[in-house]
Amino acid sequence: MKNNLYLLLVTFVAAMGGLLFGYDWVVIGGAKPFYEVFFNIADSPSAQGIVMGSAILGCLLGVMLSGSISDRYGRKPLLITASLIFIIAAVGTGIVNTIAWFIFWRIVGGIAIGIASNLSPMYIAEVSPSDVRGKFVSMQQLAIVTGILSAQIVNWLIADTVLPGEDILSSWNGQMGWRWMFWAGGVPAVFFFILVFLIPESPKWLAGQMKFDKAESVFIRIGGANYAAKEIANLKAITTAKNEKINYKLLFKGNMPKILLCGIVIAVLQQWCGINVIFNYAQEVFSSAGYDVSDILFNIVITGITNVLFTFVGMYTVDRLGRRSLLLFGSMGLAIIYALLGLSYYLHISGIAVLVLVMMAIGCYAMTLAPVVWVVISEIFPMRVRGMAIGVSTFFLWAACFVLTYTFPLLNNALKASGTFWLYGIICTLGYIYIYKNLPETKGKSLEEIEKELNIGDSF
Repeated sequence: MKNNLYLLLVTFVAAMGGLLFGYDWVVIGGAKPFYEVFFNIADSPSAQGIVMGSAILGCLLGVMLSGSISDRYGRKPLLITASLIFIIAAVGTGIVNTIAWFIFWRIVGGIAIGIASNLSPMYIAEVSPSDVRGKFVSMQQLAIVTGILSAQIVNWLIADTVLPGEDILSSWNGQMGWRWMFWAGGVPAVFFFILVFLIPESPKWLAGQMKFDKAESVFIRIGGANYAAKEIANLKAITTAKNEKINYKLLFKGNMPKILLCGIVIAVLQQWCGINVIFNYAQEVFSSAGYDVSDILFNIVITGITNVLFTFVGMYTVDRLGRRSLLLFGSMGLAIIYALLGLSYYLHISGIAVLVLVMMAIGCYAMTLAPVVWVVISEIFPMRVRGMAIGVSTFFLWAACFVLTYTFPLLNNALKASGTFWLYGIICTLGYIYIYKNLPETKGKSLEEIEKELNIGDSF
């Protein structure tokens, strides 16, 4: 019998990295109308793109470091490191007075996001039994969207009402409000730092280091003696005592390149489907639809609530309908919604119609691409190089996110909102075609079974 309470507690702590990832990622969207005036970049699309994309540069660095390090030294030390960086970055971002230091601390915070986005789903996948792995890894996405919603609510509560014609630079919002939005993220970061010491090291990483006794003790706590014996037997069957140094050359052996490409493509699709621009550039999206600043902050909260509710739908269906079917549904669903959203902007339809379409897009994304991509990339790679392979996929995810975030102001200026969303719709359609042709179903299979079926374990 599974010890669901223990598994839930361990997953909750690991997923706090996702919560901080979501908060730190989106808090900048609510602070944007105020810090841009403070730093005098409100009329510079290129400067806005650099600031919004700076955290992603940190993400890329965090992912590059965390993949190979976690394969060598374990998952838990990196989670502890991420919690410390989240605390430092929250304090640093709020105390600066120059744009250069603001960008620096956003990059530092991005390093923590990169580590958490790589390690949290991997850790959860490695401690979860196969029949509930999709649901528990999806808790990472639930934590992310909870962090997003928390940031949106905090931004809305902190910001004073903006009066028509008010000078933002001299207001409390322009001088202090945006700072408190970032400082608030330090509170959950402290809790994460304390709680992460209470969870065990990944049992599958321990087994990969030939520490079967320690791995077995963790499995016993998760599912009892019989479950532990079965898991250890499966792990011993695919684990060898090779002393071959773990490096990135292993990712190009045997059938690994094909599987790695699949992970990269779906990771890039999760970003280039365009949803994150709604969170990071909510001001532009909703102002184009005729909303003022105060209404925009409230609408952001509405979209955040939609994000959380439909994430529960994704958690419920991922182990029932399967990963592949949800990704196909999400890709085509977003393509259709973007066609309608682009048409609304093209025909100058504003107000509630745009808000409804935005909520539909977020709901579709939240139950499909958002959680399922994390599940799939945590499942399809072999244990020996799982950290590195997930790290590579996540690196491309954040690289794609940087391109998306940096280019949106430029695309919005060149193609207008209508053309930009139509472009994202085309990308979603191409993603649908690739998934249909290349992605295998992994529902209900153990990580070891997936490794055998994909014929990649023999490469090592």
